[in-house]
Amino acid sequence: MSNARTIVAQAARIVGLAAVLSAATGSMVAFAATADAAPGAPVAGHDGMHGNPAAAAPYWRYQQQDRDCGEMAVADVVGQVTGQEPSENEITAAAGNIPSVSHPGPIYRPGANTKNSDLPVLLAHYGVPATAVHPNLDALAHDLDQGRKVIVGLNDRILWNKSGDRSQENHFVVVIGVDTSAHVVHLNDSGSAAGRDEQVSVATFEAAWQTSDNFAVVTN
Repeated sequence: MSNARTIVAQAARIVGLAAVLSAATGSMVAFAATADAAPGAPVAGHDGMHGNPAAAAPYWRYQQQDRDCGEMAVADVVGQVTGQEPSENEITAAAGNIPSVSHPGPIYRPGANTKNSDLPVLLAHYGVPATAVHPNLDALAHDLDQGRKVIVGLNDRILWNKSGDRSQENHFVVVIGVDTSAHVVHLNDSGSAAGRDEQVSVATFEAAWQTSDNFAVVTN
């Protein structure tokens, strides 16, 4: 009987050790999955500010030309990443000489809207690799936490609470912060004279952003 009890106790210890090892392995796998999450993947994070609006705000510029908000957003991001921000004339000149991947001719054409798919091409010209994605706001907050820079397409009538067509994307801005405690999104918006660290509610931002099917360009 004593031998039987000893065998049972040893078996219990072995089962317990196996359970501990299994739990540890599961934790390691979960950690690895989180660490290897693709850029833009939604990850539960802390409440509060995601990104650094104070650091990004100095790269805002008020656009002087018509329909070059995409180029201005790219210039803003180039400045944030490299510290060398192209002027409006410099970036429209560059975009006016780089072939578009969306239409015949160059990326920038005065009087015409710059296409979404051309923004990563223009960023690459300045040595800033980026990817076009369709994430949610949690994913953008995670990207900002990782130091990535974000451009989104949205509707400016909704953003600025003005009358007009609110059904289509017609503007680009740089997302420089997401405050999940205050429910506020911080933007560098070249289309507004008050666009440096422009702050809008999450509800307004998401309504404006959904017109582009949540289009974003995120640096790698």
